[in-house]
Amino acid sequence: MVVRKETQQTGVIVNQSAQRHVSRGLRALSSILAMVLTMALMLLYAPTPSARAMESTTSAESTDGMLSINSSTAVLTDTSGYHLNATVTNTTGQEIPAGTLTLAMNAFYTFVSRNDIQDWSEGNGRIPTPQSVGQADVPALQPGASANVSIDADAHQESLAAINSWGPKPVLLSYSANGTPLAQSHTFVTRTGAGLHTPSTPALHITVAQPLAANGWTTDSKLLGQLVDEGGISSSKLAKIAMPSKDDDARLKSLQQTFAKHDMLQVVGDPTYLQAMAMPTRVDGITQPALFDMTAYSAMNNAPAYSAAGINDRQWSAAKARKTYQSALGDSNADITAYAWQGNGNWTLQALTKARQQGYGTVIATHDFEEDDADTVRTGKTVVSTDVGDITVLSAQNVLSGLAQGKATSDDANADSEGTTAGRLARFVAQSAFYQMEQPYAERNLLVCLNEDSDPSVVDALMSDIEQSPWLNLTDLATLKDADISEDAASMSTDLPQTDGLTDSMRSDVQQTLSALANSSSNIKRFNTSILVKPNGKDESDVNTWSRQLTNAHTIMALHALGGESPSRSTMAEGANQLAALLINGVAITPTESVNVVSETAKMPVTISNSHPYPVKVKVSSLTDSMQIVTSRFDTVQVPPHGEAQVAFTIRVSTSGTANATISLFDRNGAAFGATQVTHITSALQISDKSGFVIIGFAVLLGAVGLWRQFNRKKDPDE
Repeated sequence: MVVRKETQQTGVIVNQSAQRHVSRGLRALSSILAMVLTMALMLLYAPTPSARAMESTTSAESTDGMLSINSSTAVLTDTSGYHLNATVTNTTGQEIPAGTLTLAMNAFYTFVSRNDIQDWSEGNGRIPTPQSVGQADVPALQPGASANVSIDADAHQESLAAINSWGPKPVLLSYSANGTPLAQSHTFVTRTGAGLHTPSTPALHITVAQPLAANGWTTDSKLLGQLVDEGGISSSKLAKIAMPSKDDDARLKSLQQTFAKHDMLQVVGDPTYLQAMAMPTRVDGITQPALFDMTAYSAMNNAPAYSAAGINDRQWSAAKARKTYQSALGDSNADITAYAWQGNGNWTLQALTKARQQGYGTVIATHDFEEDDADTVRTGKTVVSTDVGDITVLSAQNVLSGLAQGKATSDDANADSEGTTAGRLARFVAQSAFYQMEQPYAERNLLVCLNEDSDPSVVDALMSDIEQSPWLNLTDLATLKDADISEDAASMSTDLPQTDGLTDSMRSDVQQTLSALANSSSNIKRFNTSILVKPNGKDESDVNTWSRQLTNAHTIMALHALGGESPSRSTMAEGANQLAALLINGVAITPTESVNVVSETAKMPVTISNSHPYPVKVKVSSLTDSMQIVTSRFDTVQVPPHGEAQVAFTIRVSTSGTANATISLFDRNGAAFGATQVTHITSALQISDKSGFVIIGFAVLLGAVGLWRQFNRKKDPDE
């Protein structure tokens, strides 16, 4: 099939109307005359001094937030009419007098290229809009004040009735006061073929995928306390130790209402989120557990770091995702397709190979996979050959997905109509119609990916607009996955992203999270192997079960911390650290009072407490900061569940004085843990001590020798 270039007129086959039988020369001449007349009127108009002053003060701000489209008709039919609501805001520093909001369009214009439609969206297109659709009065506005204004035109309005071909049309919304233009907004309306004598062409297939995931994860502190204090909880409770944020409950209800209204919206759910629900919602597929960021995993290329953080490959495999989904439904036979959803990085060949190795036959590329400069849009499916087998990539169409996710098509467009949801939806509808007109008879299926945090009301509005667009045909993910592609599977490997796509900031965040998780994982492992006592007998099974649950709880939190969402990264890493801290700090030294020593030796009792439901065995160390007052170095103690045990260190004193003894805990492998305690030791030796008698005897001997020398020495003659 021949593909037309962007500069070629689109819609030639589609828009066969009476208007096209009019001479092109006459149409061009009429357009030129209209433009000349408009310029002449502008030249004849002479603004008053006050208008000139207002224009000079507002020109720099006229397009910056002054005009905002709240809602507008995106799909125009022969019976719908056109309805627009906008907010006009005085962003200047002075009062703006009463003005007028005018809605105009070009009923006969057909966009000829992607640049053409983009220029209009950014306010750079020089397309006349001679057909007036309606006007509305705007009251005088004080600085900072706003006015809500609506324009409504029924289906019989002259400009709307004049449209004789289907497709996107340029619409201009302009605001003026005292005859001075103050602000403009360039938007679109797309006319369907209803009521027009134009032949129909095959609809463009489109698949819309909504990831269903929590906006943020936190740790259930109550369950965490029960796990540590009670020696274990049920497996169903353990699975919910990571819980969605408080805002997710209300959002989920709204999303479920949207899902019920739009059957063809493809919902791809995080199985751990479904497991956290009291009643799992209907989904068309599942993602990897906790939306674990596979692309970041491949980009970091450091499997040992993930292992040290408590994460192994089994925990984010496709098999684990299905098992979690079955647990959420309570049906061990439930089957569903698992899709590997893209994280912050790119789907490089290395990342795709790992996904295939993990059991995912299909991945979803939400960004940076499709070519930006492709001549025409193509089916969003690619098959890539890897060392472990072929894998299917369903790639989102960049422009449509960006608009659906609330992103303007360019920074310039942010200052114009695409700065609002209504403006972006109008552009989405117009863009999709343009794509159909580029190749009206080519069968294609485009993928539109929404965000994890998409606003339910925006999703509802988007799906409603698509459903009202007869040039679009909604399909499901299974249909897209089975769609025919023209590219050879093996050749596509050379066109894959060559860089991992992680910024330095993203890489640093992942590394910090891995380091924090490695520390908490190490502490939990140390507690299980070198502090906790696992006795033989009836309690052995219970202790082993508890140990496994402690490790599994950390894994759950680590998995969510390494997902694609940054808020969960910090909260879940903090939860993992909290678990480790509860275990380590549950074995502690009870503070002791100062010790007074009045003899050469004494005992210093130290009490160790254990708040856990099973016994622990640790080493206790004492070290003083004095050479004259010392204690024995180590002692070992086993502390019963929820109890205390005491050890006694021997103090040895060689002189009166003071010293501080630092008491520390060590695990059975000799590694210190927990908080230290300092005990003050004061020594006041008495004469009754052997050392005292030795000192006195030595002093008497020195005195006797001194007296003998004094009486027996020879005196000098001078004395």
